[in-house]
Amino acid sequence: MTSAKQSSVAIVTGASRGIGAAIARRLVRDGFAVAVNYASSSAEADALVAELVQQGGRAIAVRGDVSKADDVRGLYEAAEQQLGKVDVVVNNAGILKTVPLAQTSDELFAQTFAINVGGVFNMLREAAARISDGGRIINLSSTTLALNLPGYSIYNGTKAAVEAFTRVFAKELRGRRVTVNCVAPGPVATDLFLNGKTDEQIAQFSKMSPLERLGQPDDIANAVAFLAGPDGAWINGQVLRANGGLA
Repeated sequence: MTSAKQSSVAIVTGASRGIGAAIARRLVRDGFAVAVNYASSSAEADALVAELVQQGGRAIAVRGDVSKADDVRGLYEAAEQQLGKVDVVVNNAGILKTVPLAQTSDELFAQTFAINVGGVFNMLREAAARISDGGRIINLSSTTLALNLPGYSIYNGTKAAVEAFTRVFAKELRGRRVTVNCVAPGPVATDLFLNGKTDEQIAQFSKMSPLERLGQPDDIANAVAFLAGPDGAWINGQVLRANGGLA
C-alpha cells in the first residue's frame, strides 16, 4: 500500500466511541473507507457512520464480538462485500476493569482475556488470509504495561500478549509487505477513562507525563494514521508508546 486512496479499506474494532471513533474519523479523512465495528452500541456506531458519510466518506457499521471467531469472519466478509478488500486492520476493541489479582473472579479473568487477547488473535488469524499484500495491521496495547500499577495485573497480562503477537506476527507475514505494529496509549481523556474518577485523580494523571496533560483521542488516532499511511511503511514489529513521555 503506497497511499491511502479512496479505494483503501480499513477495519477498526471497537470503533463506536472514544479512541476507536477518533481513529475511524482520522482514517476517513485520510481517504480510507472504514468498517466501524461495535459489540453492542448500535446507536453510537450508526451515528458515527452517518457523520462520516455526511462528510463525504465511505463507512459502514458492523456488529460483531471479536472474541467469537464466527463474528470476526463475518466482520471481514461485510467489509469485503460492501467496501472492498481490506488493507488496514486496527485492533482497538478491549475492556479494562482494575481489580487486584487476588480479588479477580474467574469470570472477569476469562472475559478480559477472551476480548483483549482472543479478540486480537481472531482478527490477526483472519487477517493472515484476507489482508491485502502491502497492508497494515495496528494493534492497541497500553502504557500501563510499563507502569506496573496495582490493580492492572490481569489487564497488563492481556496487553503483554498483544505486544508479543505484534512482534512475532510481523515476522510471520514475511514476503507480503504487511507491517504489524502496536500503539500503546497513556491516559487518554475518554468517557471510559474519566468516569468514576475524582477531579484530584484526573489532575494527578494529567501531571504524570512531562507534557502535563492527558492524551486526547486524536493524539492516538494520529499515531495510528502514521502507521497506516505511506510514512509508516518502514516501521514494522514495533510498539509505539503514545503517552507524552510518561514511560
